[in-house]
Amino acid sequence: MGFARACSVALVGVDGVVVEVQADLEPGVATFSLVGLPDKTLVESRDRVRAAVVNSGAAWPQKKLTVGLSPASVPKGGAGFDLAVAAAVLGAAEVVDPKVIADLVLIGELGLDGRVRPVRGILPAVLAAAEAGYRQVVVPQQCAAEAMLVPDVSVLGVRSLRQLIAVLTEGEVPEEDPPDPSGRPDPMLAGLVVPGAGIGTGVARDGDGRDFPDLADVAGQHAARRALEVAAAGGHHLFLSGPPGAGKTMMAERIPWIMPPLTRRDSLEVTAVHSVAGILPPGEPLVARPPYCAPHHSATMQSLVGGGASVARPGAVSLAHRGVLFLDEAAEFSTKALDALRQPLEAGHVVIARAAGVVRLPARFLMVLAANPCPCGRHTLHGTGCDCPASVIRRYQARLSGPLLDRVDLRVEVEPVTRSDLLGRGGRGEATAVVAARVREARDRAAARLEGTPWRLNAEVPGHELRTRWPAAPGALAQAERDLERGLLTARGLDRVLRVAWTVADLRSRDRPDALDVAVALELRTGIARGATAHLDAAS
Repeated sequence: MGFARACSVALVGVDGVVVEVQADLEPGVATFSLVGLPDKTLVESRDRVRAAVVNSGAAWPQKKLTVGLSPASVPKGGAGFDLAVAAAVLGAAEVVDPKVIADLVLIGELGLDGRVRPVRGILPAVLAAAEAGYRQVVVPQQCAAEAMLVPDVSVLGVRSLRQLIAVLTEGEVPEEDPPDPSGRPDPMLAGLVVPGAGIGTGVARDGDGRDFPDLADVAGQHAARRALEVAAAGGHHLFLSGPPGAGKTMMAERIPWIMPPLTRRDSLEVTAVHSVAGILPPGEPLVARPPYCAPHHSATMQSLVGGGASVARPGAVSLAHRGVLFLDEAAEFSTKALDALRQPLEAGHVVIARAAGVVRLPARFLMVLAANPCPCGRHTLHGTGCDCPASVIRRYQARLSGPLLDRVDLRVEVEPVTRSDLLGRGGRGEATAVVAARVREARDRAAARLEGTPWRLNAEVPGHELRTRWPAAPGALAQAERDLERGLLTARGLDRVLRVAWTVADLRSRDRPDALDVAVALELRTGIARGATAHLDAAS
């Protein structure tokens, strides 16, 4: 009788659970049983592992073989357990020393010829192993760079089971076929990127600058540009309403570039989500820029918040974590899908319950809504007629519910572009680099003020803390309090006005908000012109 164990990791959303893979050999008819709540893909690993072991030059044990996955109560799926199952079987058969693999975490899929194929979710799996105290992991060579992002963990990348056996037995490591030198994509990477899983996701990357979306390309739109700067500096949600062709999409696409690059911690969080979703570009193991996710208006509720038949997969709100979620033609989305965003907008995460379990996915994003004022888009244009009846306009605008809009801090009416602005006669606006520098300085001021707290951006700070711990200047909230009494603001709206006022103060390098900062925040919140922007420009 032989017994051996190795370890692997089961992913539940972006959280991992270390699984002990136990192999037991007993005299009897040669059978292979796999127990421990495996799914269909994992059950099929019996055939993959047997063929991989035989084709790697090792003898398959002709005994009764039982492989158990512990803890048995945790659902397990995917082909990432193949490498651990093969190592445990070889340990039980004494091909390798069972003591060598006892505390080894192995993650990877096996081909029938013994090659090790990469799998999704390497980064969160290795993070879970490190948190559980494991310090040695074996992963596919193509995923080694991603696994090495986790500190204090020794990573071994292998291209085949033969190489792993040679390393464990201290033999000569065989050479495997290198990647195709002709430049064609490596077929072994086919399973890493799932077509269509990105839901309109694009990750901004630092390159040679040729495709750099410059904010200076936006003609006119001074009020909207200011709102973009405030949104990026404080993490505030933004609603752009205006006619077609005014530049709403163009401005939204430039927000990730005026946001600072991701911190190390944020990069690991974003990379973990993208790795699980299968949209992490091969050869780029770490996401350094804020992601940008722009789903089509036909997207379902499950594609926005996440979902799946068994285990929930990340949706658009998680793919936009620490970045921008842009909903163009927001009024064309289903009301049910839009209202499902209310919980992640407040909590910064989404909790999805399925029969197979409950998954908690990160969802701290900056939401940008863009919509036309009416179905024809000409309702607010001067000098042109709108063919939409008043009842149609009301129904169209009511698709964005009041509770959803109450969670949006900034609301801007985007005016049509004038001829002088379009032809550049009014002068070009500021470039992305100039605005990004001010945004970074404002975020640094907020980070210094919030040091030692669980918050990093003004949009994350609870209103009670802002009113008591960081109060505004005396009398600064007088106008906001009157708007609250008149019903123009809700209690949540007043808190959000205070958050925006702090961001405006940070952009002005002020120690705390004054009446002008609050007036600007009220103007951006309610859309009612109060002359605050003109006074702010004069003060600047």
